[in-house]
Amino acid sequence: MTALRGGYTTGACAAAAAKAAAMALTGEPAPRAVEITLLDGSRVVFPVASCRRDGRAAEAAVLKDAGDDPDVTDGSRIVARVEFLEGTGVRFGAGAGVGVVTKPGLSVGPGEPAINPGPRRMIRAAVGEVTQRGVQVTVSIPGGEKLAGHTFNPRLGIVGGLSVLGTTGRVRPMSVPALCDALRCALDVAKACGVTAPVLVPGNIGERAARRHLRLQPEQVIQVANQWGFMLDHAARSAFDRLLVLGHPGKLAKLADGQWDTHSSRSTSAVPLVAALAEGVLGPPRPAFATVEGILSGLPGPARVRLAEALAAAVRRAIALRVGAGTPLSVVLVNMQGDILGGDGDWSPWR
Repeated sequence: MTALRGGYTTGACAAAAAKAAAMALTGEPAPRAVEITLLDGSRVVFPVASCRRDGRAAEAAVLKDAGDDPDVTDGSRIVARVEFLEGTGVRFGAGAGVGVVTKPGLSVGPGEPAINPGPRRMIRAAVGEVTQRGVQVTVSIPGGEKLAGHTFNPRLGIVGGLSVLGTTGRVRPMSVPALCDALRCALDVAKACGVTAPVLVPGNIGERAARRHLRLQPEQVIQVANQWGFMLDHAARSAFDRLLVLGHPGKLAKLADGQWDTHSSRSTSAVPLVAALAEGVLGPPRPAFATVEGILSGLPGPARVRLAEALAAAVRRAIALRVGAGTPLSVVLVNMQGDILGGDGDWSPWR
């Protein structure tokens, strides 16, 4: 098996671009490459795609290489514009394609450009290798506002573009840790915005159904994707008043089977569990369908409701064993069209 190739974060690219721009601003020749220190202490050379001085400011760009990671910003142009300020230190700005934080609970406060603390440290260090004068560093990512629609930013209250991220400066070709970081942020934002009863859903189907059937504030619904174990553990530690899990049974039935990462490559089908449950609730014969949705849709209305309620109860029991008895739980199952199949627990607080 070929090893996956690593890459560099947006923050590392922004720091390299800022150093190149600072060099041009101080009168040095426009560099074709710059070397910076990453947050893990290593020194790395970045090619500079462009660099020019523009009156009292200078601008440089670095093309992001995320390696083999499925990063929406791979190949993006990361631009830093640097200009002198009175005094010392670095002030940060959000240019085109870089978002601005509008909600509490993130690592930078509302009103600040969405440039995380790690990238800020790298940018300060990189510029500090060139000049000790005060500077404004404005980071831009052309096309970033459109790309941000494919990230968690809209849900986190980051408007206008992407975040400049990076905890080490390197991109590991693994999407799960990055997803868990985003999920943790989403739950922290919900908490900071006063949400006391979040709704966890697998994805778009669950979110659309939740917003259709329930009365919710914008931050209250959080898409978990497949990381149910991680998210439920973090939700339990966050001490919410109550918790609702809502989604289609093909995903959520796996939780009743003790499968907390529901990705198809890391979990098995829940059809045997649901077929056995159907036989126990409705009597033989055992349903012979290839999918959980097929089992439920093949039943007449009253039988479908009985099985959906029994399955929701099984999911709720499994979650309760994981998170403990301190958080009241409810589970609601919906079909692929978003219609409610059945539920377990008191979910009237969300209606």
